[in-house]
Amino acid sequence: MNYENMENLKYMKRNIKVLAIVLLLLPIQLFSQSKQVLSLDTILQRIDKKNILLQSYGLKAESYKYSADAATAWMAPMVGVGTFMTPYPFQEVMDDRDKGSLMFRVEQDIPNFSKLNKKKKYIQSQGDIENATRVVTLNDFKAQAKRLYFSWMIAEQRIRVLDQNEKIMGTMKKIEEVRYPYNQSQLGNVYKIDARIEENKNMIRMQEGEIAKARAWLSSLMNEPGNADFSIDTNYTPVFNPALHDTTSLAAVRGDIKKMDAGIESMQRNIAVMKAEKNPAFKIQFDHMNAFDKMMPKAYSVMAMMSIPIAPWSSKMYKSDVKAMQYNLQAMEKEKSAMLQETQGMLYGMQYEIQTMQKRIEGLETKIIPSMQKSLDVNFLNYQENKLQIPVVIDSWEALNMLQNDLLDEKLKLYQMIVDYEKELYR
Repeated sequence: MNYENMENLKYMKRNIKVLAIVLLLLPIQLFSQSKQVLSLDTILQRIDKKNILLQSYGLKAESYKYSADAATAWMAPMVGVGTFMTPYPFQEVMDDRDKGSLMFRVEQDIPNFSKLNKKKKYIQSQGDIENATRVVTLNDFKAQAKRLYFSWMIAEQRIRVLDQNEKIMGTMKKIEEVRYPYNQSQLGNVYKIDARIEENKNMIRMQEGEIAKARAWLSSLMNEPGNADFSIDTNYTPVFNPALHDTTSLAAVRGDIKKMDAGIESMQRNIAVMKAEKNPAFKIQFDHMNAFDKMMPKAYSVMAMMSIPIAPWSSKMYKSDVKAMQYNLQAMEKEKSAMLQETQGMLYGMQYEIQTMQKRIEGLETKIIPSMQKSLDVNFLNYQENKLQIPVVIDSWEALNMLQNDLLDEKLKLYQMIVDYEKELYR
């Protein structure tokens, strides 16, 4: 008997251990199956690191580094072999010395190092333009991601409102079904409520579609599969921080201005390259001759050559190019100033528009909607006490529902306006 008790005790201990392990692993399993919640900052960081198009700009910029190194390379030497002062066939040769020579030639172009360095810097500046273009594209992607994120947020809030509406309509339907057998309600009211409930469900499906679309687009921006399953922080609220803007501060933060600055610097370096064309280039040539007549000595010839780019018929080319690029440079500077001036006025106008929208939303949230909610509550209470007909309650509910949707529409507009403001600020 004691032996059986001991065996039972061991068996129970083993079961307890297995149960403890299962209980320990269960939260881990549930956690692994839970949907990942991504904040807006996390999504923007992933776009910055993983977006394929943005990666291409970095690769292009890297390629310009190697192209710049290649610009300082010398031309390959030229080696040749042939005859020198050899008479044509079938001509009478008076002396063996007139038979000519076998000649070997080596040529090497010696570039101007100042030219090469200037060209190298110009090619490197092309990489800076690619990096600046990446900043502009990233700003566009961030704005697109924010719009999708905020659309998702508003869709979630609409679904919560619609769920609450469905509960209200479900309660009214139950009341009507209870009153109908006692001739205290009409059957048409039940059908009317059914139609409203189904319409409410269709609106929920529409918002779920908006969420699915936003999720797929955000996934593509993050270089994730289009069917990636994640959720967002629906409690996030965009914050608008208006500021005073002068053209100097705007030039320091706007991506398109930085891109234009990179283009201006690249053009300046190109002008320096064209100006360097007035510097001479060099070439050295060495010839070695073996005479066909063995009595003749071996001979050689060494020649150094230098280009003369300051000659009037050749200097016209680079002088005209320099003049044309200088005019383009002045045009770019004017365009930059015009962009900054226009942006400054646009940002101040957007600030006033956003602040006006904020006041409208505050009025809806703090005054109008609470009053309509109280009206609905009173009407619904009177309806439950059979002091009011259901059409009046439905009218009150529809008025409140319309205002709630208007509020969400205004919030979405506000969020999109903030996105546009930030995009214009950092464009």
